[in-house]
Formats: sequence, C-alpha cells, structure tokens
Amino acid sequence: MTLSEGFAALASEPGAWLALITLITMEVVLGIDNLIFISILTNKLPPERRVQTRRIGIGLALIMRLMLLGLIAFIIGLTAPVITLFGHSFSWRDLILIAGGLFLLWKATTEIHRISTRRPLPAQPCHRSFRPALPPPSCRLSFSIWYFQSTASSLPSG
Repeated sequence: MTLSEGFAALASEPGAWLALITLITMEVVLGIDNLIFISILTNKLPPERRVQTRRIGIGLALIMRLMLLGLIAFIIGLTAPVITLFGHSFSWRDLILIAGGLFLLWKATTEIHRISTRRPLPAQPCHRSFRPALPPPSCRLSFSIWYFQSTASSLPSG
C-alpha cells in the first residue's frame, strides 16, 4: 500500500475524522488554557517584560505540546506484547495507559477525600479573598496525564 492509498483509506474512515475533530478541539481548549495561565503569570512581571515573557511562554508551551504529541505517536506504536498475565498479553502502550489510569483514579480519590474533609473557610470580603487561582503542579500533571489518556485512546490503533 502506498502512502497516498493509506491516506485515502484513512480519510474514508469516520473514526479517523472523529479522532481528528477530538484532537483539534482538545488542542484549542488547551491552547486557550495556556494563554490564560501564561497571562496570569506574566501579569505579575514589570510591564516592560510582559510581552517578551508571554511570547517565550507560549512558544515553550507549543514546543512542549508538539513533543508530547510526538511521544504519544511513539507510544501508540508500542503494540508488541511484553508480558502475559492471566492469559492476556500486554504491550508497553497498554501498561502505560493502565498506569496513567490508575494514577488518575488515585489522584481523583485523594482530591475528593481532601475536599470532603476540609472545613469551610470563613467568609471574607471579596477584595481580600479574590486572588488569581493558579493550579498546583500536581493538578497540571493530572491534566497532562488525562490529556495523554484521552488523546491516546482517540487515535486509531492501526
């Protein structure tokens, strides 16, 4: 099969179009998230450094996103069985997706527990209690793993 025949076959698959639309939507949402996050961070800098820092931050975010997509494409190709347990073969891709899913379950469980056992905060005037909310690194890591899980599962596994 030639490259053009492969693209033609892929273009005729509704699942491939759905995966492409899903990926484009996620990239747009995450791009907006990066813009907001970087804008909040750079607003704390002196005005003369904000524009340059925003450009650097957005550029680095783009490079990191492309590297993650490349890594996802590589991991999707890791389909050779590595281990067999209970009559089921598992590849590196399967093991990575299982580990990511278990991490997300653990993180969600610990966050729900933390929130449900916390006492309510006392009411304060709006001007004192309002601060830009920046997610902690663990929250960003969880979102990155969720992004990887949903991107990897939406790609065709051919």
